[in-house]
Amino acid sequence: MKFSCERARLAEAVNIASRAASPRNPIPALEGILVEAASSSIRLTGFDLKKGAYTSIDAAVEEAGSVVIKARIFSDIMRALPSDGVVTLEMKDDQSVRIYSGSSDFKIIGTDYRDYPELPTVESQESIVLPAKILGEMIRETIFAVADNETRPIYTGSLFEIENGNLTIIAVDGYRLALRREKVEVGEGSYSFIVPGGALSDVEKLCAAGGDTVTVTLGAKHISFGIGSTVIVSRRLEGDFLNYRKTVPTSFSIEVTAVRSFVQTSVERVALVIDDKVKNPIQCTFGDNVLQMYCATALGKAEDACVIDGDGKDLVIGFNNSYLLDALKAAPEDEIKICLNSGASPCVIVPAGAQQGEEKFVYMILPVRLKNN
Repeated sequence: MKFSCERARLAEAVNIASRAASPRNPIPALEGILVEAASSSIRLTGFDLKKGAYTSIDAAVEEAGSVVIKARIFSDIMRALPSDGVVTLEMKDDQSVRIYSGSSDFKIIGTDYRDYPELPTVESQESIVLPAKILGEMIRETIFAVADNETRPIYTGSLFEIENGNLTIIAVDGYRLALRREKVEVGEGSYSFIVPGGALSDVEKLCAAGGDTVTVTLGAKHISFGIGSTVIVSRRLEGDFLNYRKTVPTSFSIEVTAVRSFVQTSVERVALVIDDKVKNPIQCTFGDNVLQMYCATALGKAEDACVIDGDGKDLVIGFNNSYLLDALKAAPEDEIKICLNSGASPCVIVPAGAQQGEEKFVYMILPVRLKNN
């Protein structure tokens, strides 16, 4: 095997495939990237048995062939090579791989491509095409609420619902919920599926990198996202997801509006006395047209306040600063409505002025019990 191509294009392809490669695996081949050269293009694949990614780029192929290269060293070499110019990759009969560009020349050990497991085939049951920009935004504005532990595996992914021309993405981790809704042209029919957060993180990066549309292909056990010449394949998560329609409160005794960036800045200031070892909550007092914040830890005390519109009836409630900040940073609009019932019930953040059931986003955060003064 021997081919040459632009270093920047190859580096980008290696980066995409390496995100799906397994850093440590009993199957050594899965720690690598499968490189396949044929005709006038090459294809790079990463796969960890749960998710896979492959992408194709144009190349001048002198000799077709396939080899598996350790993902870590491949990525490091591509970053180290001169930023412009052409890179050549050549495989010898002993599976050794030579990578050279300009005055840089590397020789590393490859692995037989026949040791590499085959990616699962996604037999289409449903297929939809979405604008990449919209899907990327929806994932970015909900993924922070995906659970990061395996205690309840179903919540390590996000629920996608297609219904009445709407796409809704929901993530929940037991302490907070994030919902994002958009009208999209997805045709008739209603169905849902759950995608692991790791795969969604890769999809979001690809959406942000460019591309007009994303083709989502739903299979019985797997799902794929196609963006340009790149495809991400992931297993689907199966199980009962939270019934968010019954979980999120719909009536409130207190509703105030605020400028999201003002609230965020106040939370960030007060959170300066909180560190990883001292996780005291922030005490929020919703007064008449003012939100006062206070936090006391072993490091010190902090107070701040910001203007709100409405009377909070002096309701006092505590929040984990990180959970509150995640929601405020993710909210795609700067005018928000904060909805409350008591200091022990969930706080719900929605766009100001939105009709109930038609909100573009809904963030629910469970409160933290405050210690008595």
